[in-house]
Amino acid sequence: MAQRAVWLISHEPGTPLGGTVRFSRRYPTVEKRAKVFNGTSYVPIPEDGPFLKSLLFELRLLDEDRDFMESRDSCSRINKTSVYGLKVGGEELWPVVAFLKNGIVYACVPLVEQTLSPRPALISISAISQGFELLFGIQDFLYSSQKIDTELNTKLSQLPDLLLQACPFGTLLDANLQNSLDSISFASVTHPQKQPAWKAGTYKGKPQVSISITEKVKSMQYDKQDIADTWQVVGTVTCKCDLEGIMPNVTISLSLPTNGSPLQDILVHPCVTSLDSAILTSSSIDAMDDSAFSGPYKFPFTPPLESFNLCYYTSQVPVPPILGFYQMKEEEVQLKITVNLKLHESVKNNFEFCEAHIPFYNRGPITHVEYKVSFGQLEVFREKSLLIWIIGQKFPKSMEISLSGTVTFGAKSHEKQPFDHICIGGTAYLKLHFRILDYTLTGCYADQHSVQVFASGKPKINTHRKLISSDYYIWNSKAPAPVTYGSLLLLDLSFLQTPLPQLKKKQLHFKGIPIQKLNRD
Repeated sequence: MAQRAVWLISHEPGTPLGGTVRFSRRYPTVEKRAKVFNGTSYVPIPEDGPFLKSLLFELRLLDEDRDFMESRDSCSRINKTSVYGLKVGGEELWPVVAFLKNGIVYACVPLVEQTLSPRPALISISAISQGFELLFGIQDFLYSSQKIDTELNTKLSQLPDLLLQACPFGTLLDANLQNSLDSISFASVTHPQKQPAWKAGTYKGKPQVSISITEKVKSMQYDKQDIADTWQVVGTVTCKCDLEGIMPNVTISLSLPTNGSPLQDILVHPCVTSLDSAILTSSSIDAMDDSAFSGPYKFPFTPPLESFNLCYYTSQVPVPPILGFYQMKEEEVQLKITVNLKLHESVKNNFEFCEAHIPFYNRGPITHVEYKVSFGQLEVFREKSLLIWIIGQKFPKSMEISLSGTVTFGAKSHEKQPFDHICIGGTAYLKLHFRILDYTLTGCYADQHSVQVFASGKPKINTHRKLISSDYYIWNSKAPAPVTYGSLLLLDLSFLQTPLPQLKKKQLHFKGIPIQKLNRD
């Protein structure tokens, strides 16, 4: 996993070139490897000028290229991954990872360790995820504090030295560039030590290892026969290892109960030294069957000093934790609402908090509410046109609760009332917010007794788990609603196998989730 080149480009609308290359770095050793791996399909890295023009054109950031162009804007070239192919000198440079943030275009060219013809699937190119991690790390470094031009210029001038430590020879070792900056400062005032360049020092004190598993569950529910509900779990394992010694080694095992949902799409931190091939090949694109690898998932690594994300994963759990329906319809000058929520019997009934937010967009302030609630309490925010149903820490023994009532609104004020382009008329949603401690939906846990530490002293092992809702929507079943593509993956690659006629539908995004706006009578 390596990068052939990295660029930072300032987007400057109205200027002749449309932007300026603020920083670029090429890795000649990686370029030689690319030439060997790609063979006859090899395309060399262009100079900064041609690359700048081609990239800004592809991202539609050039003033003179706003009009529709078949080669760039046709339905067959809809991009949902921030991975592009650039036309340079009559050839196409691919893959190019690029995105615009805070007026800066971050771009890199990952190394593809195989021929590019036929073009391999993105999920098979491990350097792409590493490229994203590197660019996000640079972005966090540049804008970690108040951003002013002088400070930004200072940080840009530090990048060459920082990448020597964080990404030597194009291989990412630490995406946290602040660690590299601290390491440079540390080395300037102390004697040099024989330790990895990516490690900023050594720890002195009581040894301990902390492991935290956080799962976020997303869901889009419709209560309609012709639209399938969707849900997905995304997990993050965070570690903090306070261990003495220059190169301590740690092995953490993630386990699942007998009925647990297998982990998939696993991405690991660069400090992980080896992985079972079954972990690397477990993908959510493949159909689930009994042969899916269900652990234990072992991660041997040499930890950095700071807290870091050991791995990310997804999982296809059989049911969402809370099922529900939401109905809203207009009756004369009022809105009549009905909500029913049911906690699945397999889910731990012990919340840190649980709330249902019911917003009313494109309407006036709430003037009157009449309601009946079977459990919890309802708070009314009149000026915000918002109802918050505070469910509390537990569902009742029946696991099912309901809310019904009518809402009346006053005169609409465009200046103060919430506005939304999608939630027009009867199109509306309820959004759930909850957190459950010491629990994961997949059942994933880190066994304290399975943690192996090869360092001086016997460390204390701390483990934590929690489940958090994220983009958990229940849509009004009495009106049109935006529909997910069928997968809530953070990196949705399903379009690679989607027939062209389906891609010609208008594609939108709603609160970070790709959707299709369906027009219904």
